Amino acid sequence: MSAVLNVALPVFAIILAGILSGRTGILGAASSEALNKFVYWVALPPVLFLGTARRSLAEILNVPFIGAFLGAMLATYALGALIGWLLHRERSQVLCMQGLTACFSNTGYMGIPLFLAAFGADHLAPAILATVIMSSVMMAIAVVWMEFANSRGNGAGRALADVGLALVRNPLIIATALGLLWSVLLTGVPVPRPVATYCELMGAASGPCALFAIGLFLATRQIRAPAGEIAWITALKLLVQPALTWALIATLFPMDPFWTAGALILAALPTGGLTFVVAQQYQTYVERTSAAILVSTVLSMVTLSGLLALYAPAG
Repeated sequence: MSAVLNVALPVFAIILAGILSGRTGILGAASSEALNKFVYWVALPPVLFLGTARRSLAEILNVPFIGAFLGAMLATYALGALIGWLLHRERSQVLCMQGLTACFSNTGYMGIPLFLAAFGADHLAPAILATVIMSSVMMAIAVVWMEFANSRGNGAGRALADVGLALVRNPLIIATALGLLWSVLLTGVPVPRPVATYCELMGAASGPCALFAIGLFLATRQIRAPAGEIAWITALKLLVQPALTWALIATLFPMDPFWTAGALILAALPTGGLTFVVAQQYQTYVERTSAAILVSTVLSMVTLSGLLALYAPAG
């Protein structure tokens, strides 16, 4: 329980600090947008580059972990979009965000600190790999979906061109690709210390800024989030996704106990702050994404406590 409290409470406290800053008039709505652009374009790309450049290709391509974690995540994404369509008949862009909000784990801002508290600094590999998957694969899927949806009616060729242009301009995808190139072409060559220090300093700012911006947004806007919709999205994130992960491990992707624990805990994390960044980038589903992040973060203290009681080392 202490590991959850040591991570979840500070995460919620940063969001609360943003809310208080907005309510007291210290910062306004424009500050939330500026902070999100800073995270998306400046702070997060160095994290992804360094995280991939410092890992060998074999470590990055842990096939059983990728199969179980990514497979359950994609299934949850599809379920979220399907339920959104069946219940609400939303437009394509909203279905994309409903699926993303239901499956996108807070691996970078909460998963890595949680692993530090529960397992120690030498056991971060699952959290780092999950963060790379979340920020590259899932971000790519979301960007492709949104760009295709926004290009509807302009022809398939125009849509493909728009998607390709968006991908080559996307800082998260560019940073991950550069990190992979470094890992493959310069195996064993460390990232130069000045570059690594720059990436680490920038990366340290990304999590707090994204969380603070969520609180600031909540304080400066009217949030209209249907309780029923937030409930089923949160249930998919905290209950269905880890259950699907466990089923895939038990049937198709067996792993040793540590990697099994890692996959389940990371799948059970609340919705990550990057979903809010994407929502604001495309001005779609922003209020409901914010509400889902808050609700899932609070409720995850219960679900994560159970998983940590089962899998975290004693003492």
